[in-house]
Amino acid sequence: MDTLRDSRTAGDKPIILVLNGPNLNLLGRREPEIYGMTTLDEIDATLQEEAEGRGAVIVSYQSNYEGALIDHVHRDGWSASGIIINPGALTHSSIALRDAIAAAPAPTVEVHLSNIASREPFRHHSVIAPVARGTIAGLGPRGYVLALRYLLDMIDGEKH
Repeated sequence: MDTLRDSRTAGDKPIILVLNGPNLNLLGRREPEIYGMTTLDEIDATLQEEAEGRGAVIVSYQSNYEGALIDHVHRDGWSASGIIINPGALTHSSIALRDAIAAAPAPTVEVHLSNIASREPFRHHSVIAPVARGTIAGLGPRGYVLALRYLLDMIDGEKH
């Protein structure tokens, strides 16, 4: 699914947009001692399975280009029920991506496979965190699942 409908659901199913930034296409091969052996395709498959079990739809996108990620937030941040984003290195520097997320009404959860606070000093600060509902860092691929569960629980709470 390249773009989302003008509603926040696919039929009656909530849509969760999952965005992954630079170098995350290399998961499973890139610095496995830091990022583990799980590939991005495996993370996506896990999210798809979890979402299907909860009656939701996942739309995943990865890009090494800041503008492409911003374009997805602009296009889909109004029609998604929530956004999970691992901005990769853009976490620390992309004011433009931060501003796109701040503008979109979809609640956003920032996810990092590694604990950015325990790594190099330049990784300690996130420009995304202040505009996200929360940040999950250091829990590996499970962080994505926890972010999805949080967003779906929030959506379920709105229905009741």
